[in-house]
Amino acid sequence: MRTPTSHSSVSPASTTGDAPVFDTTPTATEPTLSPAELAPYIQHTRIEPNASRDDMVAHAQETITHGFNAAMVPASWVPLVAAELRGTGIGVASALDFPTVGVMTSAGKAAEAAEIARLGATQIDIGVQIGWLKSGMYDEFREDIAGVVRASGLPVKVMLELPLLTDAEKEAAVELAMEAGAAYLKNASSGQIETANPTSVRYLVDRARDGVLVKASGSIKSYGQALELLRAGAVLLGTSAGISIITDTGDASTTSY
Repeated sequence: MRTPTSHSSVSPASTTGDAPVFDTTPTATEPTLSPAELAPYIQHTRIEPNASRDDMVAHAQETITHGFNAAMVPASWVPLVAAELRGTGIGVASALDFPTVGVMTSAGKAAEAAEIARLGATQIDIGVQIGWLKSGMYDEFREDIAGVVRASGLPVKVMLELPLLTDAEKEAAVELAMEAGAAYLKNASSGQIETANPTSVRYLVDRARDGVLVKASGSIKSYGQALELLRAGAVLLGTSAGISIITDTGDASTTSY
């Protein structure tokens, strides 16, 4: 078993075009950003298997209308959404080895990443091999991520599924992901694993090396919750409730993944 080293073996992919830096010192009564001003931090997500072509076109148009950071869509819809967003400067994001993480082979994951990039994605979120990490297979865990970084040439966001890990495994996962060239660390893949919270975000921010950023994901539903995550140090928020957040209409009954 090989323990993580403290240096990066693969350089992180470019993070050009990310959300603006958030002022982490707003007062409690005077938040830095209004609900509408959160849009550039939100990756507008639609990944339902029953979404139609018209649904995905509408999703892309919502991303443009509201000025979201990116449209997060299934790989099969990347060409369509990329065409809709062409020339807007808005990102096209997709995910692989997801929603059930750690089920793809490393070779398959790298090949899919290369294809997603070819189709027009500008960034990729990936699941990780939790079982390998728990088995002490650190080299394999790292290379699984590094293969995607190399094959895609895109910024890669690594979904670490923190609630599934022990304290020691969390430390190893963060270090190995950075060694592999991850551009972003994520607390979880969805709300089924964890509701995004400031504690998990700060955990990642405190351990991220220069140039590595943090994305929060998991049942982000409201303006107040989103603002707390940004204050904790996240620079991107993955949510399907972006419109509810920026209109300050989201509450506990709002659906979000």
